[in-house]
Parts: sequence; structure tokens; C-alpha cells
Amino acid sequence: MGLFTGKTLLITGGTGSFGNAVLNRFLKTDIGEIRIFSRDEKKQDDMRHEFQAKMPEVADKITFYIGDVRDLNSVKNAMHGVDYIFHAAALKQVPSCEFFPVEAVKTNVLGTENVLTAAIEAGVENVVCLSTDKAAYPVNAMGTSKAMMEKVVVAKSRTVPSEKTKICCTRYGNVMCSRGSVIPLWIDQIQAGKPITITDGSMTRFIMSLDEAVDLVLFAFEHGEAGDILVQKAPACTIQTQAEAVCELFGGDKENIRVIGIRHGEKMYETLLTTEECATAFDMGQFYRVPCDNRGLNYDKYFNDGDTERNTLTEFNSNNTELLNVEQTKEKIASLTYIQERLAEDH
Repeated sequence: MGLFTGKTLLITGGTGSFGNAVLNRFLKTDIGEIRIFSRDEKKQDDMRHEFQAKMPEVADKITFYIGDVRDLNSVKNAMHGVDYIFHAAALKQVPSCEFFPVEAVKTNVLGTENVLTAAIEAGVENVVCLSTDKAAYPVNAMGTSKAMMEKVVVAKSRTVPSEKTKICCTRYGNVMCSRGSVIPLWIDQIQAGKPITITDGSMTRFIMSLDEAVDLVLFAFEHGEAGDILVQKAPACTIQTQAEAVCELFGGDKENIRVIGIRHGEKMYETLLTTEECATAFDMGQFYRVPCDNRGLNYDKYFNDGDTERNTLTEFNSNNTELLNVEQTKEKIASLTYIQERLAEDH
């Protein structure tokens, strides 16, 4: 792995889908140690036993730390000797954050502040924070808290030299088959003989796999600069298309898809790059890079010395990206390990 040889990586919220994907990718490499930091001892115990069973020769590279990003001291307890951090701990469910917005702030905003404060104090080399498309033009509490998280990341990056601790952020759309996502629910509904329930068939969402989410974080880790927000050029599809693809894969009745209406705080489409961010964004092929705005608070000088140059990029959202049809969506879904395992159960 080169950059990770002999290094210690800390993953906050590490028992989640992203943490599991990183372990599957990294454990058999020459990385030194992977620390899983989270507050749920049951999930940690389950993860410990799972990797002891499937990767016994390298499972001792995983160490577990019980703690909560809301508690600065517990974060500091896990920080000694850490080289790199992937900060994935978050409250992610849109409806639950709508009902408990202050809880979203405590974890997503203040928790990020704690992780970055502890990382800077401990001299961690590189921190990548995971954000979401819902942070762009946010309309719900989850997206708003993640937007504030991004502001914390950018502000913190200005206070510390990047040669000491480099801090940047990734923003991505829906990760298929991650914990709490819709595809596993639909599969369960089909197997129980129930109709698939969707919110609104014309709603569009970016779709990516967990492996692609890890790829984005690794790209940010290697190519991001202090205060950057990095975005992957993900394709999208309508919810109707995604539901029909799952029906075709698992023998569901496409005529039995039932619309139940939009849930609390949901948008009809998501944005990965705002028009305002496009003004300074760099097109890096498969990715966009939004650099940190390093101007100071002294705006007086801009009355005399302005900057009118801007890019011609426009907002990048799930309506104007590549929209996949049913066959393309089915192919993307079918490539996932989770889907292959669920399909194997049926035979």
C-alpha cells in the first residue's frame, strides 16, 4: 500500500459499513494497525469475531476503542501513535435527524471538532472527513449538520500547517447496500411477498458502491490539499429505476411497486457540487476538487483588489449527471458482494 506501510489508521464510527469496507480492503496489506473507534460494544464484538473468522492471520492488526466523538477525552484516548484518520462517525438517517436535530449537531458538528482538535494535538499526519451530498443546499437537519461539519473542517484546516496535520473532506451520494439504505429493505419486502415501497418514483439519487466510497477517500488522502472538499463524478438513477432493477434481480413484481410519499426532510434530487463551489472547482477527471477559500477576514482590500475570474462549471446534481437505465442500474447493483450473497441465499 506504500503510503500505509507500517502506519496506524484510526477509523471513527469504524463498525459501520465504511469501516467494514476499509478493513476488507486494508487488512491483508502491510498496514501496521487499524483502530476501530465507536460507542457500540456489541458491534465491535461482532466485528472482532467476524474478522477473526475470515482473516485470522491478520485480524490482530485490528484494535478496538470504545468511545464517543462527542467526548473529547475519549477521542484523545485513542489518538496516541495514530498516523492517519478516516472520520466516518455520524448520525446519517435523515428522518431521525429531523426529529432530533440537536443530536445531529452533537455528533456531526461538535464530534468533528473534537476529532480534529485531538488529531492536531497528537500530530496526526492526515485526516479525511466523510460528508454527504445532502450538505450541498441542505434542506434537512442531517444535511445542515453535515454542511456545518464541512465548515468546521475548512476552518480547522486554516489553523494548522498542512505539513503538520493535513485535513480535507470527501462528499459523496447514496452508498448502495450500506447500513440503513433502501436496497436491503426492498429485498426483504420481495422475499416476504410484500410490495416494494418507494417514496417518489421520479426522485433521483447518486449511486455508488462501498468500494467506490473507499476509492474517493483514498483519492482525497493522496491528492487532497488542506481544506479541500473532494467529490466523485458519480452516476445517478431514479428511485423507480432502482426499484425495478431490484425487482428484476430478485423476482419481484414491478407492477407491485407502491408509492408511499416523501419522508421527512427528503429532496427530489441531490447536489454534489453547488454553483457557488463550481466557481473555483478543479476538474480532475473522475473527481472534482473544491479548494479551501484561504482569504482572510479583512475584506477592505477587495474593494480595491478584486478577483472576477471564475470557472464555467455549473451545479453538479443527480438530475444532470449520467442517468442510468434499468439495465445499467441492475448491472451496477449486481456487482456488489452483498447482492451476490443475497442472490446465493435464494438458490
